[in-house]
Amino acid sequence: MSLKSLALIENWPVPTTAAGVVRADGTALGTHGPVDHRFPLASVTKPLAAYAALVAYEEGAIELDEPAGPPGATVRHLLAHTSGLAFDEHRVTAPPGDRRLYSNAGFEQLGDHIAKAADMPFAEYARQAVLEPLGMAHTSLDGSPAKDGVSTVGDLLRFAAEVQAPRLLDPRTVAEAMTVQYPGTKGVLPGYGHQNPNDWGLGFEIRDGKSPHWTGASSSPRTFGHFGQSGTFLWLDPDAALACVALTDRAFGPWAVEAWPPFTDAVLAEVRG
Repeated sequence: MSLKSLALIENWPVPTTAAGVVRADGTALGTHGPVDHRFPLASVTKPLAAYAALVAYEEGAIELDEPAGPPGATVRHLLAHTSGLAFDEHRVTAPPGDRRLYSNAGFEQLGDHIAKAADMPFAEYARQAVLEPLGMAHTSLDGSPAKDGVSTVGDLLRFAAEVQAPRLLDPRTVAEAMTVQYPGTKGVLPGYGHQNPNDWGLGFEIRDGKSPHWTGASSSPRTFGHFGQSGTFLWLDPDAALACVALTDRAFGPWAVEAWPPFTDAVLAEVRG
């Protein structure tokens, strides 16, 4: 099956773009564009970093509720953007658990915490824990675990298949990552304004009833994933039993707000028939 809807990316006002859709069993339903082209992920780095953190948790290197980050915060707070750290500064702006303050700094402190626990640089831990086992040979997480990842559509489809049908993690751990942490927490979804509630799992944003949103009008409330300021996204829709990746080399902006939701709706409509 080759999805005609993926060709809609040709209409996006971007220099280079690639996209793909994958089932939980690893079957690619279709790809379009240069799937082996390496794109900066921006914040789509975070789900990969979070998955490495969950491997560290299952290996016993860390605990989700152990202290990490600012005083009173835990690994769970850092993963769920409720540590109280500012967006891009390592300063505390709220008590842990009080608000959903989307924080690159929080993921950087998470990376430092895991690096100390594993006694190796975070990027190397992520390579050994996630990238290498999944055959993601074109992906690297060097630099900030919040935003400096580089990958391809082909590699992210491997990751998306793993998240849907986990082999590296216990499925119960992944289910926890898809579950709202600190329910009822308000916050700003970058690019889309204040959301109440602003639901988030462990490293993955959860769609629920958010409006406006970067996924489609027909996306299920259980859809989870992430988008990046480099014009990238990854969503997984458990109700549709598939995941979609799109990577571009144009910064997120009004073009993406306009283009992404109808693209997602077209993909879902074609798959559902």
